[in-house]
Amino acid sequence: MIDSGIKVLKLEAAAMQLLSQSLTSEFYNAVDLLSKCKGKIVLTGMGKSGHISQKIAATFCSTGSPAQYIHPAEASHGDLGNISRDDVVIILSNSGETPELYNIISFSNRMNLPIVSISGKIKSTLSENSTINLVIPNVKEACPNGLAPTTSTTLMLGLGDALCVALMEKNKFTKDDFLEFHPGGNLGAKLKPISAIMHTGDSLPLIQSGSMMSEALIEMTRKGFGIVGVVSKNKKLTGVISDGDLRRNMEKLLDRDVTSVMTKNPVILKPKTKVADALNIMNKNKITSVFVVKENVPKLPIGIVHLHDCLRLENE
Repeated sequence: MIDSGIKVLKLEAAAMQLLSQSLTSEFYNAVDLLSKCKGKIVLTGMGKSGHISQKIAATFCSTGSPAQYIHPAEASHGDLGNISRDDVVIILSNSGETPELYNIISFSNRMNLPIVSISGKIKSTLSENSTINLVIPNVKEACPNGLAPTTSTTLMLGLGDALCVALMEKNKFTKDDFLEFHPGGNLGAKLKPISAIMHTGDSLPLIQSGSMMSEALIEMTRKGFGIVGVVSKNKKLTGVISDGDLRRNMEKLLDRDVTSVMTKNPVILKPKTKVADALNIMNKNKITSVFVVKENVPKLPIGIVHLHDCLRLENE
């Protein structure tokens, strides 16, 4: 059974490689057409092609391009009303001769809507009625009987992903844009700005430059971040004192000035720093807490975030 699984994966991987080598200017034309779409991207397909269409539609939606899947049979019973004159239609059919697609093809042609076809046939009824034809390689299905759509649907899915990503890049769709469509879940948590979870106001462990270490220890213990920030008279962050700094300066520690113990030029974050990036920064620098400074005022602390704040958000 393991050998069978390996065989399927190798067949489909080889087919995907072949697909990557077979893209033509038609792919460019399709992306360009989609980027100019003033309405939504309508996807349709029957059977397994329909399931792939639904996934591609979902990916378009989550990457900033409004899209909708319409079942061919439902289209013939009223759902054609969901298609507007500003839409672009993408139709999936390996054979290009799926009879259930007739009405939606005919309707699109009457409305002068552009059709992008994804099929396994260079010449078919679908291709003859399409504006742009994206043809997947004619490869063997992974099914031992050569019947069940397996390799062909993998290629359609891959080609759909390629269209979505290419369109993202053409539209300059950013991480911030992505967060707008994914405010919840683990992915949304990673892309949230650190300002959304930082501690502010009286929670900040701060002490004036020139203070004694005995005062710094009290502030560090009271706030519970394992760190205290040292600020100048104009409230700018000049350094931080961490647990590590305490261990490195144990001799007559309580009699010392905070400036003689602190780490100068500490790691800081900007409010717009993503949670995932903050985690990477803390891991890279082997620290568990970091101050957040005001965007346009260098070294003015407005918040602090602990490693556990980031991890807790990711696990919610």
